Amino acid sequence: MRLPNAIEKFVELFSQLPSIGPRMARRLAFYFISTDKQTFTSLTQALSQLQTLDRCPRCFFIKETEQTYCSICADPKRDKATVAIVEKETSVLSIEQMGKFRGTYLILGNLKNGQLQKSQQRRLQRLKQIATEELGGAFKECIIATNPTTEGDVLAHIIKQELGTHAQRITRLGRGMPTGGDVEFADEETLGSAFEGRQ
Repeated sequence: MRLPNAIEKFVELFSQLPSIGPRMARRLAFYFISTDKQTFTSLTQALSQLQTLDRCPRCFFIKETEQTYCSICADPKRDKATVAIVEKETSVLSIEQMGKFRGTYLILGNLKNGQLQKSQQRRLQRLKQIATEELGGAFKECIIATNPTTEGDVLAHIIKQELGTHAQRITRLGRGMPTGGDVEFADEETLGSAFEGRQ
């Protein structure tokens, strides 16, 4: 059976999103088709408004376009000398929900092919620049909060090599996190234990 072109195109595009395969994309397509116009319009406006957001030049989290920095980097109560290096934005959200970390972040991205991509090299360079220009050469502590996976371990090793002289102390989250786990999905207690047990 052939579906209308509009649905096929929708499924093709939405199947590229994380955790959404063709079956889920078809479900979403039929949901959108059957929803009322007001809800559909609200959803498309919300999706369109995501394009108005920008990246924070300090940590690479999301910020409002008119803001200089994201709300975390702009907060004067944050400890700018302590930075947690994570792979993705959702890890920041999970750590923030824990409510125990008062430092800042660097979103580095996932490791691909066992080496840093150019964008990741630029982000680490930005972190070194912050250490040099704002902190007298070194962060007080860099917490490597990459996922406890093979790729996360390799990325942690690369980060340690890159930041060796730009941090007084480099630690890694403790293994309260299961091997192969994802920071994003850890509960607050597990994540809290991992922060307390960092080495």
